[in-house]
Amino acid sequence: MTVTIPTRSQRPAADRILSRCREIAACTEVPGQITRTFLSPAMRRVHTLLRDWMDAAGMTVRIDAAGNLRGVLPGPTPQAPRLIIGSHLDTIPNAGPYDGALGVVLGLAVAEELRGQNLPFSIEVIGFSAEEGVRFSKPFLGSLALIGELDAETLALPDRNGVTVAEAIRIFGLNLAELPNAELATGSFAYLEVHIEQGPVLESESLPLGIVEAIAGQTRTAFIFEGQANHAGATPMHLRHDALSAAAEWIAEVEAYAASREGLLATVDTIEAHPGATNIIPARVTATLDLRHANDDTRATAINNLTTTAKLSAAKRGVKLTTQTQLDQPAVPMDRHLTRLLESAATTAKAPHKKMTSGAGHDAMIVARRLPAAMLFLRSPEGISHHPNERVHPPDIEAALTTTLEFLKLLSNDEAIPKPTA
Repeated sequence: MTVTIPTRSQRPAADRILSRCREIAACTEVPGQITRTFLSPAMRRVHTLLRDWMDAAGMTVRIDAAGNLRGVLPGPTPQAPRLIIGSHLDTIPNAGPYDGALGVVLGLAVAEELRGQNLPFSIEVIGFSAEEGVRFSKPFLGSLALIGELDAETLALPDRNGVTVAEAIRIFGLNLAELPNAELATGSFAYLEVHIEQGPVLESESLPLGIVEAIAGQTRTAFIFEGQANHAGATPMHLRHDALSAAAEWIAEVEAYAASREGLLATVDTIEAHPGATNIIPARVTATLDLRHANDDTRATAINNLTTTAKLSAAKRGVKLTTQTQLDQPAVPMDRHLTRLLESAATTAKAPHKKMTSGAGHDAMIVARRLPAAMLFLRSPEGISHHPNERVHPPDIEAALTTTLEFLKLLSNDEAIPKPTA
């Protein structure tokens, strides 16, 4: 199957993609910020924009019962295999304009480029309704619906106003009974997500693109140090049971341990000391450790070793230690075959790139439970994301678009891809 990749002068300009992202960013719940949560009025305005652009591109468009926007560029037959290109349309509070939305808009640009070509598969571009988890403190609502795992427990979760996920779906005008129709279409064979890196790695190496090999597993554990409150001026140092001193020594060890092990990320991101008053030696400290690595065995070893270190710091001061695991999420490898194709596509597109691990979670990790998945990262200038100063270089968008088009060309000729049926 021959697929023609348009020449550079024929492609939509990167500034058109950037302009669309800025139009989407203007759809916000909070004036002066970019804030857009699950099935808010701002999301409805985003749907209107994207529907108009997708209609003009010859795509069939719908909003499924989970609020995902879905546009399909038809294949050669109604039963043709289907490639999914997706990312999310929701944001954190006071976000940047490119996290999530860029991947959806770039997917649309791919469909525009390939309209009228004799592709052996259809292309479905999905804008997921909620990846960030802001409104209901639960991420990935849109992609969970896509794989049929938006369960009754999740649907019953309330937001701060007591509105549940199920009620929000109804208020938006969607039919909860049609939720099964939000699942993957028959014949879906692969998923691609294009996303900004949201970190400084590509920037530090002056590279525009990253080929994601895996999404890191994550362990989140609360370490609770319990000592004895006492008077800060009347208790000699050798008679103290200072919970905060034990925690502080351990926190320094966490940083040193992670720094000496390739690919390990360890962050003590919250710390609470009690009673938290002047003149009192802290009696209880809760410190939360966020630990990430692409290899689950490495991560398990790290949490065991750091727990032992915490026990030693506590015992030295006569402090008790307990731990509470809040999250233990396995690493998600991207499909090796698709990743090799994506790397070949970047090479053909003459786009400098590197293979890397994503430390952040993405919809790809959810969709990968049902479909072979691949991810392409764009450099984040200065490593800034989840912030209004989030940016993307136009040449990097051009490189990502060219790489994605080359990837689809390779897919079109790949023997492992299902063939269209009549």
